[in-house]
Amino acid sequence: MELIQSLISKKVCVALMGPTASGKSQLSMDLAKELPIEIISVDSALIYKGMDIGTAKPSVEELQAVPHHLINTHDPVESYSASEFVEDVHQLVEKIFARGKLPVLVGGTMMYYNALQQGMNDLPSADEAVRAKLQQLWQQSPEVLHQRLEQIDPESALRIHSNDPQRLIRALEVYEISGKTLTELRAEPKAALTAFTLIKIGLIPEDRKKLHAQIGKRFQSMLDAGFLSEVKSLFERGDLTADTTAMRSVGYRQAWLFLTGEYDYEMFVYKGLVATRQLAKRQLTWLRKEADLIKIDPYQNSEKERLRLLLDQLKKNA
Repeated sequence: MELIQSLISKKVCVALMGPTASGKSQLSMDLAKELPIEIISVDSALIYKGMDIGTAKPSVEELQAVPHHLINTHDPVESYSASEFVEDVHQLVEKIFARGKLPVLVGGTMMYYNALQQGMNDLPSADEAVRAKLQQLWQQSPEVLHQRLEQIDPESALRIHSNDPQRLIRALEVYEISGKTLTELRAEPKAALTAFTLIKIGLIPEDRKKLHAQIGKRFQSMLDAGFLSEVKSLFERGDLTADTTAMRSVGYRQAWLFLTGEYDYEMFVYKGLVATRQLAKRQLTWLRKEADLIKIDPYQNSEKERLRLLLDQLKKNA
């Protein structure tokens, strides 16, 4: 197909961005019926196995119908960084182009998109042994661990609170592995995206109430599908906590607190909906700053119209 060949020759990929529940996955599946594509997930929660319902993970049928990448790649106890994401995407895009297909990035983890486009400082990969040791020290005394950070990296210590174990432990882990502080490493030059270009499509609803209604509808569908049973299975493993990165995902943290008795059911549902709306708000705030974003309102355009608008943009860039 001429369109695909032209896009591949120009090293063009598609990025379907938007807040949660805006229809990104549906649009990507519709595009797959028209063009030979492979989907790269841009979602920090979809990488985790056993977290299917609460992440709105594509169904088994969808995963079989269209090649998907960066889904079900990690156990929930494992970590995955933005720098690892950038490295994985570069490798995947090259392979997908070589197969004569169009890479389509789909998801709403804006930090990943930013890292991909703006570049990342060369931070060391996670070391599970170092992290486990620091996690144990944090559980004993967050203040002592924060004082250690103040001594080695005062600038990072000002930004990171002692009650933020994820960022505190990461800052100390970086220093222990590399011998350099986060402040030093972040001052080093970044490498911006040059291997390929992105046609960025943003599914941006003008009517926030319609988005909130869709979020509520989807959250109820997750509950009906057994979301709490899914989280209970993760809870009963015994090797995860409320502070594990995977369990900090929207919905999962609230369900976890329900299972520990901190929330009753009504509070869990309320907190889960509020957290999801807050996530959507943060995503929209980030998207407003996104350069060269082509906006499509998912609630003013039908599924067919959205697909036509997307195909029109691909033809313009071919």
